[in-house]
Amino acid sequence: MSAPDQITGAPHPRDTAMIFGQSAAQTAFLDAFSTGRLHHGWLLRGPKGVGKSTLAWQIARFLLANPPVAPGDMFGASDAPRSLFVDPEHPVSRRINAGAEGGLKSVTRTPNPTTERLRDQIVVDDIRRLGGFFQMSAAEGGRRVVIIDAADEMNTSAANALLKMLEEPPENAILLLISHQPSRLLPTIRSRCRTLRLGALGAADMAQALAQAAPEAAGQSDALAELSAGSVGAALSISLLGGIETYGELTALMLKMPELDRARALKIAEATAQRGAEAKLDLLFDLIDLLLSRLARTGATGHPPIVEASIAEADILKRLAPTPAKGRAWAQLAQDISGRVRHGRAVNLDPAALVLDTLFKIQQTAAG
Repeated sequence: MSAPDQITGAPHPRDTAMIFGQSAAQTAFLDAFSTGRLHHGWLLRGPKGVGKSTLAWQIARFLLANPPVAPGDMFGASDAPRSLFVDPEHPVSRRINAGAEGGLKSVTRTPNPTTERLRDQIVVDDIRRLGGFFQMSAAEGGRRVVIIDAADEMNTSAANALLKMLEEPPENAILLLISHQPSRLLPTIRSRCRTLRLGALGAADMAQALAQAAPEAAGQSDALAELSAGSVGAALSISLLGGIETYGELTALMLKMPELDRARALKIAEATAQRGAEAKLDLLFDLIDLLLSRLARTGATGHPPIVEASIAEADILKRLAPTPAKGRAWAQLAQDISGRVRHGRAVNLDPAALVLDTLFKIQQTAAG
């Protein structure tokens, strides 16, 4: 079973050797470190799956492998580091990999002791335990590093407890907050952290990231970059769940629109409505939303996206969204379907029926 801070089927960020496409964030942190402006709180923000967790673990290794130099210690001075890379054979790297680094603490959602099910929030006790960590690690000297993944998942009590630590940080403590949606954080937490912004990956960086995390998916990097909006985490999930093939089935269905290929539609519905296929069902609706968005954008701009996510996609998009008015119709449909899907999932509507209803709505818009 994957950890709360790990994508199912992908290596844990702790075990990911390299990060791609985020050189600006890495350089910003190195500049702060090298010029003595190392802040005690850092907010790593950006879309899900673009490398925030990997960068946090990279920073943690770097900080623990480069302990603070005591004032006046001329023998501790050295040239400014040019990279956050730490050799995997370095003692710090080996201790982190073994889960035995006393100067590092990772905070994620924890199981409820009563139900033993994973909570959907980081609770106040998860943050309060950091007090014991700081007390125990203080005797050892050196830096103490905390990774909170994801800070967005803290409930109000946990957020207020963390705020107190940011207001009065322990000596030599660095807190790394990972945030997918910074607007969910207390403004006072955001204001007490220095921000590192991470962006979506381009096709070249995506190819390198996939070659590292899932070599079998690297050959589909262009399509995955399109379908995942530049998130390698999303790309891995799409690849593992057969998303490339599912999107191909959707565009093949659109090929004959406004005529509906009922056999193909039924096949799509049945494939994602089986027991244990919840993740595939979620992905299907995400891909439908993406397809409708690409149709809307094609109508609005007069041309399809440069990179096709499936065979003959550009021709399909141009035929079904030839005008701005048609683009607006697809955009409205995307909004309507989103609401219908949320309602259908809330009342436990049969998944196959929900999928078929969605496909019928798409047919109606294509014919309109």
